[in-house]
Amino acid sequence: MNDAMVIRQILLNSKDFKLFWKKQGPFKFALTSSEFPPVLLEPEEWIFSNQIEVLLKALMQFEKRKMEIINSPFNPVKKAILRPEPMIPWKITNFPEEWQACVCDCFIPEGHLTRHIFEGIPLPEEKLDQGFVEKAFFHCLANCVEQLGYFLFKPIGNSKYADIIKYLTEWEEDDQEAGLL
Repeated sequence: MNDAMVIRQILLNSKDFKLFWKKQGPFKFALTSSEFPPVLLEPEEWIFSNQIEVLLKALMQFEKRKMEIINSPFNPVKKAILRPEPMIPWKITNFPEEWQACVCDCFIPEGHLTRHIFEGIPLPEEKLDQGFVEKAFFHCLANCVEQLGYFLFKPIGNSKYADIIKYLTEWEEDDQEAGLL
């Protein structure tokens, strides 16, 4: 399978998931909603990919919404605009309206990015460019996506594929209790 490929699939129960995983997978990353109603997903929808950035861009509908990371009005060189302390001079255009009220360490409303996106990664000595900021944002988002109401499954330890065993076991138990299996 192409690493840049993403698959969106509605899976109503654990049996459907297992069949899909066997036929189409396994995948390095899997994402679904942890809340109802889901945001940026259909009910019972999952997103699968072998690249985290591709998966998160699919969730945000990055290409479809023509999103781009650009310099923001909070740029420190623009002295006439007051810049809140946690902000960095970058924002995402066409940011998902559905996330405007969300609380996340990576951004504030309107897609203004925070310093949190750089935590734990070495900053380049030269001026930050758009590509570096984009990679840092998606790295941060992968670590904060649960704040937004999603489950993100990724490899743990030496595994090559998303660790879904515990979740799938609980889902099967719930399906059995509900009489779906």
